[in-house]
Amino acid sequence: MKIIDEKVVGSLIKDGDMVLISGSGGSGSPESLIKSVRDSYLNTGHPKNIGVSCGISPGNLTTDEVGMNMLAKDGLVGRAICAHLGQGKVFGNAIGENKFPAFAVPLGVINHLYRAMAGGEVGIITHIGLNTFADPRLEGCRANDKAKELEPIVELVNIGGKENLFYKSFKADVALLKATYADENGNISLEEEAVIGEQYNMAIATHNNGGIVIVEVKEIKPANSFKARNVLINSTYVDYVVVSKPDMSLAPYNLPVYMPEVTGDKRIELSSIEVRPLDERKVCGRRAFLELKEGDVINLGVGMPDSVANAAAEEGFAEKIHLSVESGTTGGVPTGGVAFGATVNPDSVIPTAEQFDAYNGGALNMCVVGLAEVDKNGNVNVSKFGTRVTGPGGFINITQSTKKVVFMGTFMAKGLDEEIKDGKLIINHEGEKKKFVKNVEQITFSAKEAIKNNQEVLYITERCVFKLTENGPMLIEIAPGVDLEKDILNNMDFKPEISENLKVMNDKIFREGKMNLK
Repeated sequence: MKIIDEKVVGSLIKDGDMVLISGSGGSGSPESLIKSVRDSYLNTGHPKNIGVSCGISPGNLTTDEVGMNMLAKDGLVGRAICAHLGQGKVFGNAIGENKFPAFAVPLGVINHLYRAMAGGEVGIITHIGLNTFADPRLEGCRANDKAKELEPIVELVNIGGKENLFYKSFKADVALLKATYADENGNISLEEEAVIGEQYNMAIATHNNGGIVIVEVKEIKPANSFKARNVLINSTYVDYVVVSKPDMSLAPYNLPVYMPEVTGDKRIELSSIEVRPLDERKVCGRRAFLELKEGDVINLGVGMPDSVANAAAEEGFAEKIHLSVESGTTGGVPTGGVAFGATVNPDSVIPTAEQFDAYNGGALNMCVVGLAEVDKNGNVNVSKFGTRVTGPGGFINITQSTKKVVFMGTFMAKGLDEEIKDGKLIINHEGEKKKFVKNVEQITFSAKEAIKNNQEVLYITERCVFKLTENGPMLIEIAPGVDLEKDILNNMDFKPEISENLKVMNDKIFREGKMNLK
């Protein structure tokens, strides 16, 4: 192991190299290493045409010059294989504009692929992604038209009479990783990181391919000072270490300040959760809350689904369920926003690949995830909208492997103005964009696969609830104060089946104070 200045990192990468980059949105990004690659390219024109691969792309959901946005320079990146492309908006927009070919791979798949690459395997075989855009019969994980110019990365195979997908390994030349400390021998500790992520598998995959492993840390500790269990990457797999102090100007992005409550080193007394105002977001969260059962292990997606946790806390039910995040935490209270992936007071923190082993096998009792587009068959799109390409993240693994799947979001989008009053939903100004369409632009959730696997699927909005049937979404509940024809059917591009026992949603969902419902 050799300690180097961050400024020379870019010079170690050759034109065309495949570079693995750690990080999960706002956690674990090797910012100084990425910056060095960018600066080297801008100053010398090299490295150019590199490949990049990551799980949840580092970034803070803005156009700020952080994370993967720093690599969105014309000619720098030649291809990308990532699970989520939209944390850095500039990087995602470059993909949507076809500036370089990109593949969007389910997060659990790419984590297991890194592990397979570390072990010298040719790839992985899994059911994850069948009948979604990852399936080669549809788009084969291609995130843009440019990707059609490259060899396919996934194939359909039949094993034992069952359809599976074969995702192919690829060679890793460089790994850019973030950790907390290195000791003088080069052993690497992630003891103060909120997320363990993909660092270990990325390091071994690169090392075993004869590549170089570069780790950013904040400090060098004396030799032999680490507890062995705190060493995630042994010194034999590390080529270079860069010491870089956290950038405090990044606020919660990349968690620049050590927070023992998110690493499991300390538990804190959580202040009473602020009660959400009674709006459409809270209505959706309350209705989804009614699906929870004591003892359930639940994954909540980013965004509106966090209102379910808020409802559980308000109703005194939060300690009776176990919240789980695909980054590797279970228990505690997941953080939101830029720091998504971390958890306050977690019961356990494991690597992302191991978390998806549990998820793929059905460990989750229920998941609540976002709803962007739903079509006449019940398929859902959350991964691509015109030139805005985000990718699936953990969405496909989670929704394809969970016994009960709840999609949640407002019925309409863009300009929607509603209020909740006297136990009723009042629509002051209708949204301009329909979410229930004839055909989704991209299939991130396959209704066909869900029916085949006997999953229970609900689509919860503030004005109605649907459940998935073999004939598509069936309307089963309607909000008090809502007109079926005017407010629902006239704002859908297809006519849903309507239950013979169509119910009005419990008006306690639409009133101030605790619901006291089970």
